[in-house]
Amino acid sequence: MNRPATTAMTDDTRVDAFLGTVVHVVGTRQARPNLPSSGCPFCPGGVEAPDSYDVRWFRNRWPAMHGDRCEVVLYTAEHDATFSSLGVDGAVKVIDLWAQRFIALGERDDVDYVLVFENRGPEVGATIAHPHGQIYAFDHVPDRPRRLLDAGWVPDADPGERLVADHGDWFAYVPHASAYPIALTVAPRVRVPDIAALDRRGRQGLGVLLVDVLGRLDQLFDQPLPYMLWLNQQPTNGDDWPSSWFNIEIVSPWRAAGTARFIAAAEVACGEFFNPVIPEVLAARLRSTS
Repeated sequence: MNRPATTAMTDDTRVDAFLGTVVHVVGTRQARPNLPSSGCPFCPGGVEAPDSYDVRWFRNRWPAMHGDRCEVVLYTAEHDATFSSLGVDGAVKVIDLWAQRFIALGERDDVDYVLVFENRGPEVGATIAHPHGQIYAFDHVPDRPRRLLDAGWVPDADPGERLVADHGDWFAYVPHASAYPIALTVAPRVRVPDIAALDRRGRQGLGVLLVDVLGRLDQLFDQPLPYMLWLNQQPTNGDDWPSSWFNIEIVSPWRAAGTARFIAAAEVACGEFFNPVIPEVLAARLRSTS
């Protein structure tokens, strides 16, 4: 039964009756500011970082879900830094904090999946330039991660011309078929289920590769690239997930410098996509950067 407009909830979760699409209706987020009114809230002395820090996390003031499920992770106190400029030591500090929050949130009885992600640049919705990411703790396993797990996703062990970089136990490659014009997959060659399972050597290797490839992406068009980054890892619902293989996806909507490839009607309507960027050509361009 349709809810009367006068009693409509501003925050609830709905499911499309035919497609099964989960939609979080979050009316309260309409009131959040698009830009800070004065100064950067993430710089030391700002509202979210009153003291100096190396890395920091805090609960999102404008959460997409109730129950302290949404957090912000600050990568550095330096406002104009990029992930690649953190260097390997700085990157490993971020990785360690990701792992700490994954463990803490995953131990909750009401959390089944911990999504660590980053939106970088206003083109993908980031309203604050200071280097940061976010974490959402879901009370269910979302559809896309579940489909990857059910399909037994494994990294492409021999990407050939699509290989971008290879550092020890880690490698990065352009996927064979991505809906995004720019896309990278970062994965370990030996299966680990999640970021918490990485030992010190594994985290160091991941830091080396992330600094490398995110630097390459910024060199692609000689300017900061807007991107979305997220971690695919084992659910925390207590079930056995033997196929879980930790990996990171990085995608950008740009098909050329400052030019976005918009998802159009035929793609949205059919769930099939048209990518103007050839994966092998993208990989060659990224390999050629220093």
